[in-house]
Amino acid sequence: MKEKMAVYEPDNSIKKGYVLIFREIYREIIDNRWLTYQLFKRDFFATYKQSFFGIFWAILLPIVSVGTFIALSRAGIFSIGEIQIPYPIYAILGMAFWQIFSTGIIGSSGALVKAGSMITQINFSKKSLVFAAAGQSIVSFTVQFVLVCILFVIYGIAPSWRILLVPLAIIPIILLTLGLGMFMSLLNGIMRDVGNVMSLLMTFLMFLTPILYVKPSKGMLMEITEFNPLYYLISESRNLILSGNILEANGFAISAGVSVMIFIISLVGFHLAETRISERV
Repeated sequence: MKEKMAVYEPDNSIKKGYVLIFREIYREIIDNRWLTYQLFKRDFFATYKQSFFGIFWAILLPIVSVGTFIALSRAGIFSIGEIQIPYPIYAILGMAFWQIFSTGIIGSSGALVKAGSMITQINFSKKSLVFAAAGQSIVSFTVQFVLVCILFVIYGIAPSWRILLVPLAIIPIILLTLGLGMFMSLLNGIMRDVGNVMSLLMTFLMFLTPILYVKPSKGMLMEITEFNPLYYLISESRNLILSGNILEANGFAISAGVSVMIFIISLVGFHLAETRISERV
């Protein structure tokens, strides 16, 4: 009589199949939507409750950045380029879209580390932490977008009616932010240096991306911009509002596709790594 051998192996979610994985992810997101909202409120009040300027920091920071570029341009240190509309509208509108990415990445990259004790004591979907942290960027965007609308009135300029498509235009930026945010949050849980350099990295990337200035027509910066998805996602969203047209449709479409791909890969990877998060953070 042969002896039966029991073989034990670790739970491998990949063996379930990707269809089942996506069902689990969808169910977790839906079941934890109340928790995500509560975490969002907690982060919002923690950020602005004891701040003197409060939510107006979302306006102050882009104004300082725009003012710096104007000063550099007038001093002959940096050329903004030829712009057909008042520069404050052009620049702050670009900054509004940029802040979705920048604020979202910085917030989500530190979401797991900041919730270390919560992760080890409570069993819940860790995606809620990243989604709630990244959601703070929508608050900044909304405040800055209102400022842009005020500038349109002050300068007597009417935006294109396609300004109504802004909620659709920002979807690729949000997906890119969430995708990279989930990846960076896991990486930050392993190497704390990641969280420490995020603000510096975002500042460097902002100057490297034509947001506050016109895309160069030649040189190394122009070549870098050609492969920068953030440029297309931000500049074409801005063009949609200012002129009603997408001037570089191919670049925008490719960048949007890359954003969706990064989001899906990061979402699946984050889901598979969730069971190990409490061991690392």
